[in-house]
Amino acid sequence: MPAPSRIKTYSRRAALGMIAAGIPSTGWAFLGEPDSLSITRKDFTLHNWPKALDGFRIVHLTDIHYRPGSDEELCQKMIVAVKKEAPDLILITGDFVIKNPSSLSELCTKLRPLSATHGIIASPGNHDRWHCPPGHLLRHLENAGINYLQNDGTNLTIKGERVFIPGLDSIWGGHLDPARAWRGHRKDDPVIALVHEPDVFDQLHPERPISLQLSGHTHGGQCRIPLIGYAPAKVRYGKNYIYGDFKKNDAQLWVGRGIGTVYKDRQKRKHSPLPTPPPPSAKKRYLPSPSGWD
Repeated sequence: MPAPSRIKTYSRRAALGMIAAGIPSTGWAFLGEPDSLSITRKDFTLHNWPKALDGFRIVHLTDIHYRPGSDEELCQKMIVAVKKEAPDLILITGDFVIKNPSSLSELCTKLRPLSATHGIIASPGNHDRWHCPPGHLLRHLENAGINYLQNDGTNLTIKGERVFIPGLDSIWGGHLDPARAWRGHRKDDPVIALVHEPDVFDQLHPERPISLQLSGHTHGGQCRIPLIGYAPAKVRYGKNYIYGDFKKNDAQLWVGRGIGTVYKDRQKRKHSPLPTPPPPSAKKRYLPSPSGWD
């Protein structure tokens, strides 16, 4: 039996970063350097990934939580880093905003330099659905060249092979409709599902064909106890899968840690008395599995 093909993935994350051991410490989670950015590269072996697409590169971005006036430097670092990767595809799993829907317009202007050979596709997060009016996300993201999917799917044809990308609504902020999202999927075609909340994986994988689900939402557990990696604070729909890769039968899940933060005052966190570990950019962690900007 031939070995399954591999899909390369790239993930990035800002603040709430990784210390040398790769475990976000309590001090790092609450202090951090909000404008730091680290890179996680993973290779995923997917059971039905076409041989012709071996080595396909995906950048996964999630939880940008853009704040005008404080996130410009971080956003620029993210843009530069993504462009250096020259990805085949960029996939974004929501939470573009934190509260203010007007910030989406400025963020989309900054995202316009992003490009990938086979496009950029995004789904919403709970903050987007809580705070953005109907049509707001679609209008601004599409104007930035991003294909916005909310309980919808799209087929990509690459080197004669088809890949199906369903983007689901936020289960917390909207209305999940997998039946609608999977319309247009052809049996046996690989599926890369965009789902903001990772715990939806338990609902989807027994009922829907999934090669890989990309999620965010948890910010790596917000903080973790050093060495043991326990995350004492867990968010709704992000309790079963905190960060990293998981597998159930032939379905795989990748949970990214996120670009932005949900804290109200980033500057106060910069001056926290907690000890400062090395910045996440000081260590790069290379792990086996696929695509994503965490």
